[in-house]
Amino acid sequence: MGYYVNVNNVNIYVEDLNPEGNKTILFLHGWPGSHNLFEYQFNKLPEWGFRCIGVDTRGFGNSDKPFSGYDYDTLSDDVKGVVKALGLHNFTLAGHSTGGAIAARYVRRHKAYGVNRLVLIAAAAPSLIRRPNFPYGIERETVTQIIENTYNDRPQMLVDFGDKFFFQHTSQAFADWFFQIGLQAAGWATAAIAKTWINEVLFADLEAIQVPTLIIHGIHDKVVPFELGEIQRKMIRNSTLVPFESSGHGVFYDQKDEFNNVLVKFVEGKQLTY
Repeated sequence: MGYYVNVNNVNIYVEDLNPEGNKTILFLHGWPGSHNLFEYQFNKLPEWGFRCIGVDTRGFGNSDKPFSGYDYDTLSDDVKGVVKALGLHNFTLAGHSTGGAIAARYVRRHKAYGVNRLVLIAAAAPSLIRRPNFPYGIERETVTQIIENTYNDRPQMLVDFGDKFFFQHTSQAFADWFFQIGLQAAGWATAAIAKTWINEVLFADLEAIQVPTLIIHGIHDKVVPFELGEIQRKMIRNSTLVPFESSGHGVFYDQKDEFNNVLVKFVEGKQLTY
C-alpha cells in the first residue's frame, strides 16, 4: 500500500509492502530516482516474508518537492519522521548511492534509532568527489557539469546518466522506464542533491556506525567507484564488503537474484563469507 507521512511540513511518500512481515527493510533510493528503483526487490522479498518499505526522498518520486531541505541532516530527519510515524524498530536500513549517504547520516545523527542492521549499496560516502587528502571518488568538475546540465537540459542529463548506471545490457524499454523515474523529480531537487555531494562529507558518520553493516558494491561502478566501498569497509566496524563482479551502479538490477539472496541472508543474520 502507498500513503503519505507528513514530516517537517513535507508529505513524504511511502510504499509499504507486506506490513505483516516479520522482518522489515526500509529502502532509501539513490539520485535521481524513487522507491521504484527497488521494483525487483519488491517483486520478491514480500513473497519471502519480508516487510519492504520504500521511501521517496523529498523532491523525488511522489513526495512533495519543496525548494529547500536537501542537506543530509534534513534528509535524515525526514527518515526519522517516517520511522517514528510507522513505529518501526529492529529494522534493516538499506540505502543506495545518495540513499546510502542519508542512511549513514541517519545512523550517526539519530543514534541508529530503530535500526539493527545497515546495508550500504554503492553508497556515495564518505565523499563522492576527490578532495585534498582524499584522492578517491570522481572529479568535482564531473558533478559541477551534472548541475549545469540539470539546469540547461535535464532530460538529456538523465539520458546520459542512465547510459552509465548499469553494467548489464538493458532494453530500450527499460532505459525509458529509468528515464521516466528521473523525470518525476523536481529539477531544483536534482541539482540541490548534486550540490550536497560537493558540500558535505561523511567521514565521521562512517566511523560512528556500530550496527552490523553490509556493503554491496559493483566493481564496474562508473558513478560511485568501487574503491569507495573498500574505504567504507575499512572505516566501519563490524562490516562486510560483498563485491558484485558483474555489476555497475545499479547492482540491485544488474545482479538482482544475487543481490536479493545476499540481502536476505544478511537481514536474517546468516554468515556471509566473502
